Amino acid sequence: MSLIEYARERLSRQLAASGASPEAVEGAKRLFHPNTLTLGFARRFTSYKRPDLLLHDPERLLRLLTNTQRPMQLVMAGKAHPEDHPGQALIQKWTDFIRRPEARPHVIFLSDYDVLLTERLVQGVDVWINTPRRPWEACGTSGMKVLVNGGINLSELDGWWAEAYTPEVGWALGDGQEHGDDPGRDAAEAEALYELLEHEVISEFYTRDERGIPRAWVARMRESMARLTPRFSTNRVVREYTEKYYLQAASAYLERAAGKGKIGEDIVARRRALDQGWAALRFGEAKIETRGEQHVFEVHVYLNDLDPKSVCFELYADGVGGGDPVRQEMESVGQSAAAPGCFVFRAFVSAARPSTDYTARVTSHSDGVAIPLEDARILWQR
Repeated sequence: MSLIEYARERLSRQLAASGASPEAVEGAKRLFHPNTLTLGFARRFTSYKRPDLLLHDPERLLRLLTNTQRPMQLVMAGKAHPEDHPGQALIQKWTDFIRRPEARPHVIFLSDYDVLLTERLVQGVDVWINTPRRPWEACGTSGMKVLVNGGINLSELDGWWAEAYTPEVGWALGDGQEHGDDPGRDAAEAEALYELLEHEVISEFYTRDERGIPRAWVARMRESMARLTPRFSTNRVVREYTEKYYLQAASAYLERAAGKGKIGEDIVARRRALDQGWAALRFGEAKIETRGEQHVFEVHVYLNDLDPKSVCFELYADGVGGGDPVRQEMESVGQSAAAPGCFVFRAFVSAARPSTDYTARVTSHSDGVAIPLEDARILWQR
């Protein structure tokens, strides 16, 4: 009820400031009902966020909003950049829809969008809608703010929702793939959005037991809060950054500063030596054999005057199916008789993947130095 009272008051002030009639201003104070399913949509209006996806079929949206047995209401807010004319046109598109007499009681658009307004919205809506065109959603933090307030997300599988979504905690749009600006894809996802709203979201919200409790809805709300709130929160972020980075960075600083910076001086000296010898580093002969269930790689590398301990030799292969890449360290088996400064390195990897998936490479290496953060040098075998 708090959100509805706030939206009524803000809209009435908004209308009065724009010169609306006294009847329109008073009418705004009676809009919406606290027991009606309330959807929220608030963000910057720009094309890739597709704020007009719900308007793909205005008549179908209107039927969902005005269903006498299971109505829906929508609170919207947002703004477009002054130079983003397509974004401004999207706001106008919603304004035109809201001006329709049959839509007016069911949709509120609040102007002067800011963080304080979003705070009110995420506290009061039942469902938070997010419809970006994948992969352009940077994160989607407003959807995270809904969690602790008991709201449920219905979002494109992009940003944080691609990581967070399971069927028990909310609803998802899209297949998790990228489809560019295909209008056909937008139409298909608009259709999917209507289907989700009509057959799952609205149905679940209004299906009540003998005491008037939407048990399936409450169960989904609880799952969303219990599973996602601990993961997608500033508490968890600050704790992880502290444990994984800040404390380690502080320890590294104290270590380097000890003895009037002796370790730091050594690191700088090693880096200068690497600077001088890196340009002469090159790959030589390479041999690959398959022995049973293993590929055996043997690679010649010309280090010239470079210290072997200042570099790392490994086989690299891209991850499969979104998995982590393979990085298999290669071991030195001694110097080659072919030429001075030439060393032989060997590695064994599974033959489950073709040998052509793997490439030898050399990266810099130095004790106490964060690679590749502090030294991103890399040489690939051609």
